[in-house]
Amino acid sequence: MEMAAYTVDALAQLRDRAPLVHNITNFVVMETTANILLAAGASPVMAHCRAEVEEMVALAGALVLNIGTLQEDWVEAMCVAGEKANALGKPVILDPVGAGATTLRTRAVRTIMARCRIAVLRGNASEVLSLVSADVRTKGVDSSLALSDDGVAAVKALALEAGCIVAVSGAEDCITDGGQVYRVANGQPLMTKVTGIGCGLSAITAAFCAVAGPGAGDHLAAATAAFAYYGICGDRAIQTSDKPGTFFPVFLDRLYDTGPETIRAMLKVRAA
Repeated sequence: MEMAAYTVDALAQLRDRAPLVHNITNFVVMETTANILLAAGASPVMAHCRAEVEEMVALAGALVLNIGTLQEDWVEAMCVAGEKANALGKPVILDPVGAGATTLRTRAVRTIMARCRIAVLRGNASEVLSLVSADVRTKGVDSSLALSDDGVAAVKALALEAGCIVAVSGAEDCITDGGQVYRVANGQPLMTKVTGIGCGLSAITAAFCAVAGPGAGDHLAAATAAFAYYGICGDRAIQTSDKPGTFFPVFLDRLYDTGPETIRAMLKVRAA
């Protein structure tokens, strides 16, 4: 797969179609996530009430389930929305924020994955690996446990077991369907110093999946392209600002104006 060409085409489709991305996400990042989606060219909606999630997801191109500020009644709303998305053939992206930190969070992720067919599980290494081993504990949403070779093997096994793409953020991102593995080296450490940028990546992944085909291979390519585009925007933003307070607005601008020539010149993706 020629990832630069795929990323350019996927981003063009995203901007042309402006897919609606339904987010059941946390209170901390709702505004940030909406602005990130708008800057990229997608359309955001935030709706977590159980009474409307089925109607809302029917209008959307993809669904994001983010457990950042978790409440037990939200878990049921997420499952209902996910089941409806599955019935309609729409991709579900699950962000297991803080999984491994508390029993509630880890149990919620397992419940959602048992009831819903997940297209992409996107988190940092500690969040994802906590679903593989109880020995992995998540310090917080900014935890940056290194993804060793054994970690990559564990992520591949999880992808096969769960039947979904597993996309792990890090110094070099890892995206896999359990067989193929892509590593993305775009992105900046400063992106971890602004609340909501990680959650925004889950939303951007959903937007790319919304314009991709329905299969696992399509979602693998879409997730990889989303990570690459997002990281390139970070690489461009750092050229203007190296401090978190000014980095985020510049990052939004780069989401808005990054185009084909820049993607072809700056993309750092390898098959591993």
